[in-house]
Amino acid sequence: MKTDNKFRLQKFLAHCGVASRRKAEELIKDGKVKVNGKIVTEMGIIVDQKDKVEVNGKRVNLEKKKVYIMLHKPKGYVTTVSDPEGRKTVLSLIDGVTERVYPVGRLDYDSSGLILLTNDGELANRMMHPKYEVIKVYIATVEGFPSGNALNKLIDGIVIDNYQTAPALVKVLEEYKDKTKLEITIHEGRNRQVRKMFESIGHPVIRLKRIAYAGLELGDLRSGAWRYITETERKQLIEKMCNNESESN
Repeated sequence: MKTDNKFRLQKFLAHCGVASRRKAEELIKDGKVKVNGKIVTEMGIIVDQKDKVEVNGKRVNLEKKKVYIMLHKPKGYVTTVSDPEGRKTVLSLIDGVTERVYPVGRLDYDSSGLILLTNDGELANRMMHPKYEVIKVYIATVEGFPSGNALNKLIDGIVIDNYQTAPALVKVLEEYKDKTKLEITIHEGRNRQVRKMFESIGHPVIRLKRIAYAGLELGDLRSGAWRYITETERKQLIEKMCNNESESN
């Protein structure tokens, strides 16, 4: 995953750890980015480390040290850098990290589980891009007892929000008095997708927890805690994304 000396502006901002590339494009369109003292609203501008790039009046630079953090997100936190509604963000759980990191993808406010935070913009963009089909594994506790026919709809792909989901892997783990615990594996990441999938078969989600993402496993990391991923995990993650890229081409 080598990077060039020159970047399109939105890619430069992503590599600097300011935000995802998509969010960086929004910052540019909103006139919040300056290059060499001038506000820039065009996406095609080419910059390098010699240029003075500012976001909201603060200069940003390429991070020399890449940081990769695994967080066990609790319920009641948003997976954004800031929140206009004043809700707690996952960044408030990260102490003692001097590098500017941001979440890769999202978990909804009421869900818990594994979130990756990094300042590696290139890797983050690959992980969030649909064409790389990054695997996500969840434990879902749902109301009632889904029938085999209902679960087959999820396994085959089901229509929600006017699109058909890709096939999922679904496994029943345990049944209780009035609810069921299941494991579901998907490679898409649309807004509240798992919740909508179960709602569509008549079994709303009571609890949802992501236990694995792109080969990283949450393990016994307690809720609200975080750790740097190991060097082995980092190498495996980067190798996996590179392999996904070659398969998608």
